[in-house]
Amino acid sequence: MNKGAKRGVMGLLVMGIVLGIILWGGFNTAMEATNTEQFCISCHEMEENVYQELQDTIHFTNRTGVRATCPDCHVPKEWIHKVVRKIQASNEIYHKLMGTIDTPEKFEEKRLQLAQNVWKAMKKTDSRECRNCHDFDSMDFSRQESRSADSHDDAIEKGYTCIDCHKGIAHSLPEGYDPSEDAPGGN
Repeated sequence: MNKGAKRGVMGLLVMGIVLGIILWGGFNTAMEATNTEQFCISCHEMEENVYQELQDTIHFTNRTGVRATCPDCHVPKEWIHKVVRKIQASNEIYHKLMGTIDTPEKFEEKRLQLAQNVWKAMKKTDSRECRNCHDFDSMDFSRQESRSADSHDDAIEKGYTCIDCHKGIAHSLPEGYDPSEDAPGGN
């Protein structure tokens, strides 16, 4: 290979690396920009419904001053899981464009289904996002109310995950939700 061809190959390789870095940086920047509470509540369906509810919960205002934001609970921290969640969110964009839940009435009609989708996903991941803050291994059961400590001991023993017992902790439970049909530890 002559000198000119080697330079061409090297130039192409360097351009490919530079272009790859720029594309990767752009992709990562876009992912992080869509991973903020401001982005989540920029669509009125979320801002007018579930975000309003969140403000009345312990996850929004509590004695520690720590506040959970939408992505804290709904977007994984680990990169590969985050990418998967963002791909799944494309379905939400489709429904936004279709106006599926663009009024409070439409939202309420779909609330049970939407909640069940989130609960199923949380169950499947062993409440991964909850455990970023509330891991059994980090809990001091001696500082909990005895009822809570007993329930957490029972949950560990039976293999429950956070969402098995804590549905409605950050958002209103849907009308028509029947907890008696919802066996902890099940699907």
